[in-house]
Amino acid sequence: VQLVESGGGLVQPGGSLRLACAASGFTISSSAMSWARQAPGKGLEWMSGIDSDGDTYYADSVKGRFTISRDNAKNTVYLQMNSLKPEDTAVYYCATGGRTTVQARGGYWGQGTQVTVSS
Repeated sequence: VQLVESGGGLVQPGGSLRLACAASGFTISSSAMSWARQAPGKGLEWMSGIDSDGDTYYADSVKGRFTISRDNAKNTVYLQMNSLKPEDTAVYYCATGGRTTVQARGGYWGQGTQVTVSS
């Protein structure tokens, strides 16, 4: 199993980014997938998940601004991030499993991609 994130970078407040998580070794459509982040000096925060039925879930901190989706043909999960704020600055991780699995640091994880929101 391998997860490779991409799409991070530097963006101004109010801007947008789309993160991608390319999966190999398993089929994302048969697995719950999540995005989590860790800001400097802070703990890991689960942000969003999509289950095998395609139902999506969001933390209150990103609800209405972030959208999780997947492309089964590409075996890739995405996170569209809009209206970015400086407090969204963090390393963003893709992981297998839902919120409980992520909070327990279970499942498989990508290497992370840095998102910096700054003017």
